[in-house]
Amino acid sequence: MSRLEGKVICLTGGGAGIAKATARACAREGAAVALFDIDREVGAAAARQIDAEGGRALFVHTDVTQDDSVREAIAQTVARFGRLDVLFNCAGGSSQDDRPVHDMDLDVWHRTIALNLLHPFLMCRHGLPHLMQQRSGSIINVTSHLGLVGSVKPAYAATKGGIISFTKTLAAQYAAFGIRANAIAPGSVRTERAIGRYEGQVGAESPAARERATFHKLYPFSKGEPEDIAAIALFLASDESRMLTGTTIAADGGRSSYLKVYAAD
Repeated sequence: MSRLEGKVICLTGGGAGIAKATARACAREGAAVALFDIDREVGAAAARQIDAEGGRALFVHTDVTQDDSVREAIAQTVARFGRLDVLFNCAGGSSQDDRPVHDMDLDVWHRTIALNLLHPFLMCRHGLPHLMQQRSGSIINVTSHLGLVGSVKPAYAATKGGIISFTKTLAAQYAAFGIRANAIAPGSVRTERAIGRYEGQVGAESPAARERATFHKLYPFSKGEPEDIAAIALFLASDESRMLTGTTIAADGGRSSYLKVYAAD
């Protein structure tokens, strides 16, 4: 029997990156997956790919920062598949305009809060009643290693740190309903967006390139692929992780654990 046979999973940001890789992994293990994404083209394409691979996928055009949109997306998922078992809250991002607090535009703060922190709240707000009714379920929130250690981007770090506390609260409040809540804190992951933003922009002999090369010698596990995070999410979605709730798994190659040790040498 497949590890997720009969389970239904909602994934935000499901059209690309970590969420798409997770959706494909979960579908291969028997789950029906609902992909929530604001980009109609990439979301629909990801659902078609999963269907072509023998899985069951539904794409729902969703703005995860809007209460009505999230409520409707959850409702469509339950109407299509008959139940809901897992929330994978992955949509999010940072802004190049996320600057020191005294110099930050207030709109940047509000937009970052809405995408990174309001969105998992809305998913839980509308998903939890279904999990509570069946008295089981798994919530997986994607945070960041920068939520563990802080960042030069204060809005991003604040929202990612908030997700960690939010996850602990969910675990405590809903344990009596058989619902678990955990978070994954990725480090550098080679998603489409990350490759487009950070790779290929500087020559191999540039100071920035040399600095990155030195960094990855110190932290050889620090750059991952979307499938690396998907494997962790698959475990948390399955009953194999039934002893885990309220925890944050730092999937960052150790950066949040020992970066300062090396920096001091």
